[in-house]
Amino acid sequence: MLTKWNAWGSLVETGALLIVRLPSAEEALSVAKAAVDGGIRALEITLSVPNALDVIRQLRAEFDGSGVVVGAGTVLDAQAAFACVQAGAQILVSPNLNRGMLEVANRYQALSISGAYTPTEIVDTLSAGADIVKLFPTLNAGPKYVKTVLEPLPQTPILPAGGANLANVADWFAAGVVAVGVGSSITKAARPDGDYARVTAAAQDFLAAIPHHGNT
Repeated sequence: MLTKWNAWGSLVETGALLIVRLPSAEEALSVAKAAVDGGIRALEITLSVPNALDVIRQLRAEFDGSGVVVGAGTVLDAQAAFACVQAGAQILVSPNLNRGMLEVANRYQALSISGAYTPTEIVDTLSAGADIVKLFPTLNAGPKYVKTVLEPLPQTPILPAGGANLANVADWFAAGVVAVGVGSSITKAARPDGDYARVTAAAQDFLAAIPHHGNT
């Protein structure tokens, strides 16, 4: 049985969580599959995607037993969390702290990634039982902010949601994050001409830029 620690392994070993926030279920499925071809092993399908739960079900069925983990994003409460778990989500991600979501995640052994920004929010999130703290938003928080926060809170597994790119992803890991969330630089790579091979290539390039990728 795939437990949350198997999900942790797929995420941390590659170092990337692909955030799939797209306007159609069809595009979300195509992008997710192309990204997996490029080495992505952890997917977050946000609940803003139309028919997101069906997308999660299809991806779980397709990648079952392959080491690819499928998660749900923008999970704001316990009801949404349970629906996602029932659809097969192995990771639950929220932009904020919701204790009901975390209770469901822990009850059903889904990996929980819960949003926080300030040191107080981070400690509250850890105390509530989150497995990983999602640093959000990252607009004004870069690797230096993470390094500063981790000095008094070195036990905190942090995943920044956004802000990581080919040029700075190594800096995020040097600051101490366990993984990074990445979105449009990969998910929208096929937009110019509909060639999803561009998504595969973008995923490969991003993973290659993560310092430990391929060395675990």
